[in-house]
Amino acid sequence: MQTLDEMLSRHLLTPAQHAEIGAWIAQAKTPEGILQMPPGLWRTLELASVLMDVDADLTQPPCLRADF
Repeated sequence: MQTLDEMLSRHLLTPAQHAEIGAWIAQAKTPEGILQMPPGLWRTLELASVLMDVDADLTQPPCLRADF
């Protein structure tokens, strides 16, 4: 949900899209269930992920410093 909240704060999702995607994720409860998201919502989430460059964040080694 933190990523969805950030997408909303960056205006990559509308409040309605944020609510719809969040509700879908909450009821799906599994990765397989999330993948069954309606195509329109999935495209919206995918575009916001690309614009945030989420994949780049996932390929970075974790920051192990305590003072970040």
